[in-house]
Amino acid sequence: MNVADIAQTRYTTKAFDPAYTLPADIVEQIETLLRFSPSSTNAQPWHFFIAASQEGKQAVAKATTGPYAANEAKVLNASHVVVFCTRAAIDEAHLQAVLDKEEADGRFANADGKAGQHKGRSFYVDMHRFERRDAQHWMEKQVYLAVGTLLLGAGALGVDACPIEGFDQKILDDVLGLREKGLTSAVIVALGKRSEQDFNAKLPKSRLAAETVITRL
Repeated sequence: MNVADIAQTRYTTKAFDPAYTLPADIVEQIETLLRFSPSSTNAQPWHFFIAASQEGKQAVAKATTGPYAANEAKVLNASHVVVFCTRAAIDEAHLQAVLDKEEADGRFANADGKAGQHKGRSFYVDMHRFERRDAQHWMEKQVYLAVGTLLLGAGALGVDACPIEGFDQKILDDVLGLREKGLTSAVIVALGKRSEQDFNAKLPKSRLAAETVITRL
């Protein structure tokens, strides 16, 4: 597998085949990609909703009305739709849950190692909470690392994908009851198989030249 080939051939799918359903083993791999995405200090400030049923996709599609109506068919016709959510707050309870899971997974040789990890992570979390006061933005950046992981992974799996920011966040948060769960929606990714009507599949990819965006030191 040449990962550069995947980057050059994957693209944003504009129309999905509504008759296609992702196989269960592919869905399992997608869930693994989400769970094992990188995040700063391994804070994992996210939650993922995966809509596979028609009812689930219809719920998500409620947020693609009005100025976002062009995205409704992408949500409804995709096989699976992932809603990426950011935590509304990164509190001590979440940090402790992450730390306890790391310990259960054997990441610490001793109590000092565990204490050091917690101190280091708390330093950065508190910096964004209290000094920079940009914790929400910082957490959302981590969520977008998961988006990138999914898009490249989907390409490797032969799954077509479309990242979607064009939706009514308030509607989606209300539909999924996110405020009560301490979450807020950030981005949607539709997954499935392109349809014959997908005009973007026939267009060449276009990116700025390497000399324009890469400086080799």
